[in-house]
Amino acid sequence: MKNPFLPIDYANVVIVDGRIYDKANKVFKNMNIKVIPTIPCKEVQEPISYHPDIVMHPVNHKTLIVAPNVFDYYYESLSKLGIKLIEGEKKLDKEYPDDIAYNVGRIDNFAVHNFKYTDEKLKFYLKKENLEFINIKQGYTKCSMAIIDEKAIITSDYPMYKKLAALGIDVLHIRPGYIRLDGYDYGFIGGTCGNLSTRDIVFSGKFSKHPDEEKIIKFLKKYKKKIIWLDNEEALDVGTIISLNCQFSNSL
Repeated sequence: MKNPFLPIDYANVVIVDGRIYDKANKVFKNMNIKVIPTIPCKEVQEPISYHPDIVMHPVNHKTLIVAPNVFDYYYESLSKLGIKLIEGEKKLDKEYPDDIAYNVGRIDNFAVHNFKYTDEKLKFYLKKENLEFINIKQGYTKCSMAIIDEKAIITSDYPMYKKLAALGIDVLHIRPGYIRLDGYDYGFIGGTCGNLSTRDIVFSGKFSKHPDEEKIIKFLKKYKKKIIWLDNEEALDVGTIISLNCQFSNSL
């Protein structure tokens, strides 16, 4: 299994948007999962400034590439957990596409992004993983891609749906919108979730306001997923919940 967004073992550490830390910590603490809250990357737009998938990318289960804007904080927080932290080259900035350098989607043996704007160091390490690069126009690729299984995703991005379906990926295409991201018209489904294991998937909230709610739940059941809801309110784009399996003492 190559996709770092699908943990090999049950995750014991998650990186979450710092603004939902209190809520997430209550849920994950009962599961013996340590929560690392993000800090704001002040150089990007405020609504996405806390999003993990904006400032970092897990190259593999042991290695994270992190934007130089916030590298020191994550190095301090994660290196002691046995995770290798590599500082990216591209410093993130306010306007698109200067905020997408690390927002690469991963499914099967593919790395999916608008590679014109991908951080060069990240590209170097993705190539070392022997991934096939799939270039698309969408720059917020990970945001747009809810990874459900080794070869299954949900997206509202139609060109991504067409391209990945043609490559043998099982893609559920849903209508755009209906996911909250304060400051924007709407967010993306990939930013609402994260995988805690090959079976367990956590969502920031529910899809009761989404017209494709039934399709989404049916797709998750198709892959025998156990769903964990952080909240009974509507799903919120929190920039992916990044799961890690780390080695650390209980004193940390």
